[in-house]
Amino acid sequence: MSSNLTYPGVYIEEVFSGVKTITGVSTSVTAFIGRTKKGPVDRALVIHSFIEFELVYGGLWKESNLGYAVEQYFLNGGKDAVIVRVYNEAKNVEFGLTGSQLKLMAANPGLWAINLEIKIDREIEEEVKTDRDDPTLFNLYVSDKDSGQKESFLNVSANPEKIGFIKSLLEDQSNLVRVLEDVPLVQPTEGIFEIIEGSGSDGKRLYDDDITGLGSSEQKRGLRLLDAADIFNLLCIPPDIPSYEPNSDTSVSVYNEAIAYCNSRRAFLIIDPPQNWTNKSKPLKEIGDLSKSPARHKNAGIWFPRIKMPDRKNGNRIREFVPCGIIAGIMARTDAERGIWKSAAGLDATLNGVFDLTVKLTDEENGDLNILGINCLRSFDFAGIVNWGARTMRGSDRIQDEWKYIAVRRTALYIEESLYRGTQWIVFEPNDEKLWSQIRLNIGSFMQDLFVKGAFQGTDPKKAYFVKCDSETTTQTDIDRGVVNILIGFAPLKPAEFVVLKIQQINQTEAGA
Repeated sequence: MSSNLTYPGVYIEEVFSGVKTITGVSTSVTAFIGRTKKGPVDRALVIHSFIEFELVYGGLWKESNLGYAVEQYFLNGGKDAVIVRVYNEAKNVEFGLTGSQLKLMAANPGLWAINLEIKIDREIEEEVKTDRDDPTLFNLYVSDKDSGQKESFLNVSANPEKIGFIKSLLEDQSNLVRVLEDVPLVQPTEGIFEIIEGSGSDGKRLYDDDITGLGSSEQKRGLRLLDAADIFNLLCIPPDIPSYEPNSDTSVSVYNEAIAYCNSRRAFLIIDPPQNWTNKSKPLKEIGDLSKSPARHKNAGIWFPRIKMPDRKNGNRIREFVPCGIIAGIMARTDAERGIWKSAAGLDATLNGVFDLTVKLTDEENGDLNILGINCLRSFDFAGIVNWGARTMRGSDRIQDEWKYIAVRRTALYIEESLYRGTQWIVFEPNDEKLWSQIRLNIGSFMQDLFVKGAFQGTDPKKAYFVKCDSETTTQTDIDRGVVNILIGFAPLKPAEFVVLKIQQINQTEAGA
């Protein structure tokens, strides 16, 4: 706004710059879907360590691969994970107190709750009784003897019209218990709750619809619970059946649903190799069989072979595991150390905690698989066990796709998601040159920052990226339709897959020249 010029002198005005900072989104938040011993089943929950996973979801469980994949993710550099617990016919443990009509149940399904100790007493201070004027007050104490988690609810009420009504309070604040039935309007009996005989179940093996959530009509579950997640960049769906049992594969139909979902969320799917890929001839044969292989999509990659690690739930015996959690962890580690534009492969991409691989590949065998877009895990005497592949499912040499490399695809997804979130302010702004100039400034600043960090090819920003938004991209017809078109391009960094050393002999004269 212009100053009111009345007195002789200097006037200072602040001019709006039009700069709206675009902040880059996270790059390696990894979502995991599968069965756990305990934990919420009605939402996707963000955790930041395996210790937190143990507390909320029960840690490693020999009946499921999920806990192992999450542990391997954090062991290899993962920072943030989104957990989706899926269950099939699991039941909540129920508790009753002799002489009382108050009944409770575990907050979520599973036999984990048999370790709960629940007590009630009526030791209410007289001042509280007088202040609350409620004869139904009592104290509730809940303790998980397995995890050590404890909850205390003091001066709670059986009266739904009073402050601290027990049913509402537990729903809002307890991670351990819920009220099973309507609360009787009486002060509950003092004592220790006992498990009601015949209740509780860890559930059965999962069907594909349990994982994808397509078979649920009552509420969202499985993959569909990620709808409420703010962001995830990587997705792992380890097989529900432990790897030491037959047919321990995530089905092709589940993977294809997950690929479509990842595409809609600008995320990348990490696919595990089938159990029967016990030598290089299996993937060579089946990768071309569309009925036995997930869709060849730019937002997915597959790794081979499976890995061998000690199983802490089975006396540290070495057994087979799928590699998805480890691959996600390596990507997170590489993103933090080098940037999302650096392929999470090579001598630095070591598989921490891995004892061995189920299949040892030669260079020639690796080459046969690599040209089909199958990423190989290799064991080298000089480097240990590493990820030695960087291609998407579109990475087959026969396809010749522009999204051949994972780092290029993930960089594009990162830019797309960051700009999607960072340009919401444009909506409903006047669609003219002033707006276009601000768009070029803001997006250009974001792209320049990536260029300086080394995300693009070349040393000249004019050749590394461009941002175009003007009367050529947005015509009068577009303006009449309420459309502003922004064209963005970048020269991606592509990995040096093949290093060719050319050596020749020279004579002494040439050497001294």
